[in-house]
Amino acid sequence: MSSYFLPTCQGYRLLLLVTPGARRTEVAGQHGDRLKIRVAAAPEKGAANQELLAFLAARLQVPKSALRLASGAQSRAKVVEIAGLEPELRQRLEKLLETP
Repeated sequence: MSSYFLPTCQGYRLLLLVTPGARRTEVAGQHGDRLKIRVAAAPEKGAANQELLAFLAARLQVPKSALRLASGAQSRAKVVEIAGLEPELRQRLEKLLETP
């Protein structure tokens, strides 16, 4: 199992290290037990957090409403909760490190 996501009783918990203000929004690899993501939005008024959730929803093919920023709203280290236990979701989580 990849260390950057953990199953819960209702879905998955995704451990992230987010860098705002990047040239483009993309997965930048793994940093310890976290998935590193660069976000193109600036860290102002929650724009980077919204960009992050929209990016993850698109990459994981889930509705944005299935994602919740559980912790780290003001930090680079974030935890996103994903509702759903489908085997396909787990496969998409494992493929986040692959280039789309």
